[in-house]
Amino acid sequence: MSYHLEGRLLEVCDCRVLCPCWIGEDPDNGTCDTIVAYHFDKGTIDGVDVKGRTLAIVAHLPGNILKGNWRVAVYIDDKASDAQQEALLKVYTGKLGGPIADIAKLVGEVVAVERVPIIFNVKEGRGTIKIGENQYAELEPYQGATGTTTTLTDTIFSTVPGAPVFVGKAPRYISKQPALGINVDLKDHNALQSTFVFDA
Repeated sequence: MSYHLEGRLLEVCDCRVLCPCWIGEDPDNGTCDTIVAYHFDKGTIDGVDVKGRTLAIVAHLPGNILKGNWRVAVYIDDKASDAQQEALLKVYTGKLGGPIADIAKLVGEVVAVERVPIIFNVKEGRGTIKIGENQYAELEPYQGATGTTTTLTDTIFSTVPGAPVFVGKAPRYISKQPALGINVDLKDHNALQSTFVFDA
């Protein structure tokens, strides 16, 4: 059993900039409501090609991110086949080990798994994620004095283990997930982007 996945991450939450979770501190509000979306530009899982698919996690974190007990809803884009969905869920539930398994250990409850239309775009450092009708976020990066994108590396926590993230903000972040108690409509809060390569 093995996988190789390459792609891009878009992440947004209700913390202010920068997200304290990545450095192991408590979330700004004591809890955290977040969207973490992975788009696979190429990849195979146990021989199943998942190129072009997107998996998104909407999560409520009850406290410090490293203490776990996350409650999550998992969304897979509606273009995925049954085999692709099964393969992606094996990875993201930790059953196939590797870097994703360390993240999966922090999940306490999965309230839903759904296939919905997902829009995932990144162009010139600006991103958009739309999951069904209830989740939407725009993301834009911060830039350093020389015009390069500001990055965060060597953090104690990461949704893209082994890869740096591009630090940014979300001009708009909307999320409604009643089963998780999430009802968010915010401007200019935390956002992150990245590219990743996962092997197991």
